[in-house]
Amino acid sequence: MSTTLAVTRPVSPSLAQCELTHLAREPIDVTRAIAQHAAYERLLASLGLTVVRVPAAPDLPDAVFVEDTAIVLDEVAIVTRPGAPSRRDEIDAVASLLAAHRPVRALAAPATLDGGDVLRLGRTLYVGRSGRSNAHGIEQLRNLVAPFGYEVVPVEFTGCLHLKSAATALADGLLLYNPAWISAVVFPGCDVVPVDEREPHAANALLVDETIVFPSQHPHTLERLIARGLRVASIDASELGKAEGGVTCCSLIFETRAGTA
Repeated sequence: MSTTLAVTRPVSPSLAQCELTHLAREPIDVTRAIAQHAAYERLLASLGLTVVRVPAAPDLPDAVFVEDTAIVLDEVAIVTRPGAPSRRDEIDAVASLLAAHRPVRALAAPATLDGGDVLRLGRTLYVGRSGRSNAHGIEQLRNLVAPFGYEVVPVEFTGCLHLKSAATALADGLLLYNPAWISAVVFPGCDVVPVDEREPHAANALLVDETIVFPSQHPHTLERLIARGLRVASIDASELGKAEGGVTCCSLIFETRAGTA
């Protein structure tokens, strides 16, 4: 019997020194960020996931954003090479944990790739061309996943750090997106829900089974999701948002294989 894991990592006390690209730096209440992250973990557990923590990394400000360090597919885990050099020390501990559950492959220089730039829809991996993910990273990812039947599609976006800041999945064939940052034509065959224009950072949502984990600091977009009849669990992620993070960023979610839980 399989178990669905949510791999997380504690908030670093140095979070305020995080990398920022598209947001102005503002004070981060680290104590509140820790509380928000704990509530996030409790919510994932309440949705039936088994939360497993990578050991804390107090000296790595962005370590809580564990999604960027790996792409976990059914057959293999791809350890990334983050675009920000300050984040590359995050990957070894994540790789060690994942090795208990999947064969692990890794990207190599000169590749750079952040997991936040990879949106999986079925057997297609849409990969954002960004300041964190380069052409070498996209090509190496393509070569690593092709034997397992995955297609890699590079996509263009603007205005935000990662692809999944611009678009995320709400259900099979349904996406939440910011039309100012990415075009819906990038995702053929998908229906789309645009964010409220007052909330440009609201496109990052985490689908867990049939429930959408969504930041409560975007109430107008939240109303749109509820109006669509979607099941939404809202959570305050405002302090993590100041660090250019979202609800997908803080976990790696995948099913274990028999005998590996």
